[in-house]
Amino acid sequence: MIKLFRKIRQDLMINYKTGTYLKYAISEVVLVVIGILIALAINNWNEHRKDRIKEQVILKQLKEDYQVNLSQLKEKMTTRKIIINSGLEVLAAIDNPAGVNRDSLIMHISLIGNDPTFDPIENDAISSGNLRLIANDSLKRILSNWSSDIVALTEIEAVWSKKVSDQLETLFYKMGIARDVINSWMSADHLWLLDHDSNIDRAQIGNSKHKIPVNEIVDNMELEGLVADAISYSTGANAQSEAILNSINEILSLIDNEIKD
Repeated sequence: MIKLFRKIRQDLMINYKTGTYLKYAISEVVLVVIGILIALAINNWNEHRKDRIKEQVILKQLKEDYQVNLSQLKEKMTTRKIIINSGLEVLAAIDNPAGVNRDSLIMHISLIGNDPTFDPIENDAISSGNLRLIANDSLKRILSNWSSDIVALTEIEAVWSKKVSDQLETLFYKMGIARDVINSWMSADHLWLLDHDSNIDRAQIGNSKHKIPVNEIVDNMELEGLVADAISYSTGANAQSEAILNSINEILSLIDNEIKD
């Protein structure tokens, strides 16, 4: 084809057909440009097709990850509800100690010592730059803001975790109820952190022979303050978690709309 064009040009130049030659030259340029544009269009279409295939893979992985995140978040929220309910039971016992059952009180005290932390899966679609492959702008935006949405919850969790390790657990030893609290937490009825059908060997350490009476437990003002903290931080964390839960549900809904079966 190139040889043919060259021969035509030579014939036109030899015969001094300048006007015809210019028209031909322009036509040749136009044909070349059209050919280039067609090639670019085909290449762009092929790249777009490849991106959409990659996008589907990313979307399906994101769906799996955020389903796991949703399940974990709900578990943490349930744990905090248990902390709140147990905290309210302990405060009720402090306010009205008459007739309080010691074992029940110890059990509720043991449950406020939990410090659930949300540890979501971080999909590499964001960190690796593959977020650009997601065509839906709303989904892209909410995924971009995901990490910042977690920050507030993480901060609340970190403060409460530190209080548990630095203050609450230390207080149990000072009060002389540490063994009873640990035994209650590890008991079959209340070891809700483990699967009750699992084969994990649950050691039975028993209660202390030096039983601190109920009145001494409920009269401890430091315990009262920490119980109030447990309720406060768990309530705040669950409020933040509710916003994250809504974000996850929105992410999953948007992903479902984009996944092509």
